[in-house]
Parts: sequence; C-alpha cells; structure tokens
Amino acid sequence: MRTGRGVAVVNTAREPVARALAEDLAGYGDLTGRVVGGDGRARIVARGAGVLSGTAAVREVAAQVDERLDVTFLLKDGDRFGACEMLGGVAGPLAGLLAMERTALNFLGCLCGVASTTAAFVAATAGTGARIAATRKTTPGLRALEKEAVQHGGGLPHRFGLFDAALVKDNHIRAAGSLTAAVAAVRERLGHVHLIEVETESLAQVQEALDCRAAVIMLDNMDLGQVRAAVRLVAGRAVVEVSGGVTLDRVGDLAGAGVDIISVGALTTAAPWVDIGLDME
Repeated sequence: MRTGRGVAVVNTAREPVARALAEDLAGYGDLTGRVVGGDGRARIVARGAGVLSGTAAVREVAAQVDERLDVTFLLKDGDRFGACEMLGGVAGPLAGLLAMERTALNFLGCLCGVASTTAAFVAATAGTGARIAATRKTTPGLRALEKEAVQHGGGLPHRFGLFDAALVKDNHIRAAGSLTAAVAAVRERLGHVHLIEVETESLAQVQEALDCRAAVIMLDNMDLGQVRAAVRLVAGRAVVEVSGGVTLDRVGDLAGAGVDIISVGALTTAAPWVDIGLDME
C-alpha cells in the first residue's frame, strides 16, 4: 500500500505479479538471460489493435525483477491503439529486461484483451441507456486487475465480491424456501447503506422482487420478449439488470429493450488476448 495526498492507495498488481514471477523464475532466475551483461532497450509493440490496460502490472513486474529497469508508456490505460503501434519501452539491465519479458506481456496481453472486449460491448450498446458491467467470473487472483481492465474499456466493475453488495441468487432462494424469505433474511442483517439485488428467472419472480422492494432486479437468462415484458412490469421502480447468455450479437437488442445494466461474464472469461511483443532495439 502506498500513500498519495493523504489517501491510501492499494497496489492491486503487487501480489499477482509476485505469484507470476515465482511461477516463471522459481527462485532460480532466468537460466539463459543471466549470461547477458550490460544495459539495453526494448520497445513494447502491439501486433493487433485494442484498448490499453495493464500498464501498472508491467511496471510492477519490472520493479520486482530489477528496480533499475525503467518502463515508459506512450499511452495511458483506456487509450485505443492500432496494429504495429509502439505502446512504450523498457530500458535497463539486459538480464532483467529478458527475465521480465514473458510475465509482463502475459499481464498486458490478457488485460488489454479484457479492455478491448469490453469496449466492443460498450460500442454495441451506444445510444441506449444501458451500461455494460463485469461479473464475478474472473481469473482467480486477478479479479482487481480484470475489473480495472473492464473499466478501462468503458464498462462497470459491478460488485468486487460477496462482501460489498447483497445479491440474492437462485440457490439462496432455494435454501431459504422462497424469494421473499431470502430477501427478508438478508435485509434483517444488512446495514442501512446496503441495497438488495435479486436474481429472477420469471415474470412472477420479478413481481415478487418488486413486492419485496428490491433495489435491483436481475433478469437471468430471459429471452428478449421476457426482458421487454419485465421492463414494462418494473416501470422504473427498480434498476433492471440483464445477465446470462449475453453475446455481442444480441447485446444491442437487450440494451434497446430499456434495461439499465447488462452484466457480461464473457468480458473476463472469453476475451481473446491482444498480441503484444517486446522487441529489442
């Protein structure tokens, strides 16, 4: 944790980077790169187009490998880049530069992929009132970085975990015996600043969630006709979220149905990596 202007700022990349470097170096270091001496420079070059994310992770990789490595980026997170565009560079001891290469590019390619995929979904819903959001379907240990990448692509992070928002899902409803009972049990234990979201699978459940005064109603795996009917039923009395089976080719229609939020697991589970290289000068 570092402090800036009196505010504590958590370094979300430190622990994931440490684990990734432990996988790659395992305490032995780079068996081939260690024979190289002197200093050098390399360019960070995009092989394909995308949206930048992961610059903090790259800097953290460099810092943990060798503090003498200097990383610079010509763009900032959230900026778009084209194929063959130079994104930045690394300078410093050659042994460290070679040791950081794959780990840094793994983070960068993965997170740029999440940001770029998010940007595509955001573009497909342009002109509507709907916002694109992530889910908790994230790579274990990389949630904070992937949620940041979603934001770099123009999306919303949604909740970060079970601790920061109350979402009553199907298994909670089954365990409690009914939607109403589940909401009542959760509300009894919540603080006054917490809102309740309820996952629904039918219009009957939507009405029940309204009767329970749910602040957010999620429409889970509903078809377009059901989504439109649910929006009419809610009539502005709650935030309407759509989730489940959301693809790029149907997200525009879902947004046009008048929903407020569309949460998409594919932002983090199906985002293709952006091919990025580190080219020695």
